[in-house]
Amino acid sequence: MKGRLLNACFLMLVVLCSPYAAAVLPATDISGKPFPSLSPMLKQVSPAVVNISTFSRQQYSYNPLLNDPFFRRFFNVPEQRQYSQPSRKKQQSAGSGVIVDAEGGIVMTNYHVIKGADEVQVSLYDGRSYQAQIIGADPELDIAVLSIESNGLVEVGIADSNKLEVGDFVVAIGNPFGLGQTVTTGIVSALGRSGLGIEGYENFIQTDASINPGNSGGALVNLAGELVGINTAIIAPSGGNVGIGFAIPINMARASMQQILKHGEVRRGQIGIGIQEITPDLRRAFNLSNGQTGVLVSNVAQSSPAADAGLQSGDIILSVDGQSVSSSGQLRSLIGIKAVGEPVTLLLLRDGKKLTRQVKVAEPQASAAANGYLHGLLEGVGFDNAANKQGVVVSNLAPNSAAAFHGLRPGDLIVAANRRRVYDLESFRKALQRSPNSVLLRVERGGGSFFVVIR
Repeated sequence: MKGRLLNACFLMLVVLCSPYAAAVLPATDISGKPFPSLSPMLKQVSPAVVNISTFSRQQYSYNPLLNDPFFRRFFNVPEQRQYSQPSRKKQQSAGSGVIVDAEGGIVMTNYHVIKGADEVQVSLYDGRSYQAQIIGADPELDIAVLSIESNGLVEVGIADSNKLEVGDFVVAIGNPFGLGQTVTTGIVSALGRSGLGIEGYENFIQTDASINPGNSGGALVNLAGELVGINTAIIAPSGGNVGIGFAIPINMARASMQQILKHGEVRRGQIGIGIQEITPDLRRAFNLSNGQTGVLVSNVAQSSPAADAGLQSGDIILSVDGQSVSSSGQLRSLIGIKAVGEPVTLLLLRDGKKLTRQVKVAEPQASAAANGYLHGLLEGVGFDNAANKQGVVVSNLAPNSAAAFHGLRPGDLIVAANRRRVYDLESFRKALQRSPNSVLLRVERGGGSFFVVIR
């Protein structure tokens, strides 16, 4: 009994000494003693989290024979219906969003929440509703930016998500299953999650705070009520929450939003390298220490920013702007949030020695050897424009890449992607954006053609 009392006192002391003590100890019980509560923090943050409804008109196909009077009489089709136009039906879906700029009426949400919508309606915490304007979207990151015209809006403060650590307490706020605003709590379970095939750029915060359908686009905040992530996905074998949810780090989402507000779109560049994961075989081949993390540079494109900065094939990238990287997907995401012309500082490991190189992000080149940036499933594959705009050629291929596993080879000519004709790298890039979770390629090799699916 004495031990339990000491533990309780210790826990209370930790909470009282916490920098967020004011946020978590405002309430009292019937005897006047304080007890932990998130209520004061939520009263400040909840008005900044909104519900989003989308409306789209779905077009149904119809048989032109219905316009034939003889056909209608023969099959006893009612005459009063009009068959000159396809019928349409309004559909509605629900999600969440976060007000990040009260003065400008700027709302951030997931792209998949508003995808294909003809009309977007934002409902505030106090019951007011407004039709929103879609300013722009970043499908590869799954971010969309909306604006509404209203007075008296409340915005949420934004934290530095790079300072998050595993074990930090977080709170998820959203609209699960259309029930209305709901709050769940948990911790940061992991950082830098990638390779899930959910988005084109993945560097997720994993949390066990309950996230369910409808939470998409909602807020993930710390105990200070600061936005650290945008809730976006779950792993749900049973269809509901099992304690594995994912949020886009707010630093990534904010970088995307700033470009959308400035340009109306996201303009991503590249530094001109091919990358691949460090496998046990590669670790032994490069004489790396057991357990060495990082991403291997497989090749450096000529006249690229990476080449100008002195990067070499065989370098191990350990961090980007001080943030450690352990996977190629994470590296892609950290560079992908940088605007064209912005410098990045890379910490490299070369021949057992660490060195630093600063590389400026540049516009995608017409002929690029490092086109993992085209799609997450094509990491480790290089492409070049074919002659006379007849497609793109596989210029190099990492042996352990997903594309190699599915049968792609150097020299293959890709003439179509995701059922769209491919003429050059730019048309290839646009075709790949049609499907973030899989790639369908039509390949010509040795006078024949075939299809390759990469998942």
